[in-house]
Amino acid sequence: MSRHDLTDKQWEVLEPLLPQPGPGRGRPRTDNRKCLNGILYVLKTGVAWADLPAEYGSPTTCWRRFDEWSQAGVWDAVWSALLASLDRAGKIEWAAAFLDGSFVPSKKGGWSRAHQGWKRQ
Repeated sequence: MSRHDLTDKQWEVLEPLLPQPGPGRGRPRTDNRKCLNGILYVLKTGVAWADLPAEYGSPTTCWRRFDEWSQAGVWDAVWSALLASLDRAGKIEWAAAFLDGSFVPSKKGGWSRAHQGWKRQ
């Protein structure tokens, strides 16, 4: 188990929030926990999907599960459920919370395909 992997307690919270595979034909679906740990590893470390350690299974499978869950709105549902749980427990100070970073100044200049980089405007 890597330091990036979910603990049993974290998995108990997240498991019911993830879609469960229905009965199907063909090979059995890779375990959700294994895929989620692989997804979190990539997101935390910034490693390319192709360089995902073998303990997380196929990098392609992890990416497909990430994409499938993204398109199905799973990440938003997990985020909302976890926020609601923290709110019920009184662990969020809403007066000090930010939903986005629109108050952060953006980088000057714009993207230029001709120069393949940032240019001053």
